[in-house]
Amino acid sequence: MKLLSDDDIRVRLAALPDWTRDGNAIRRSYKFDSFASAIAFVNRVAELAEAADHHPDIDIRYNRVEVLLSTHSAGGLTTRDTNLASGIEETAGPPT
Repeated sequence: MKLLSDDDIRVRLAALPDWTRDGNAIRRSYKFDSFASAIAFVNRVAELAEAADHHPDIDIRYNRVEVLLSTHSAGGLTTRDTNLASGIEETAGPPT
């Protein structure tokens, strides 16, 4: 899979305003009202990730969830990462 250029990454992140670049990855933090809400969100993200066969790094800290996306096999950011980030935004919905 082809890596995205820096320009491509900037353009794609403009459509994902809550996501930021972190080296060879993109990330977003979410805060929820409760641990249960955070876990429900992670479960929705897991379903999207399984369907895309592209799995994010997820860190859960009580009511906070950090999602990190990178295509490790390609050594950086690809369309798989920004597409999954878009899916998370559209399908998983905002934090509660």
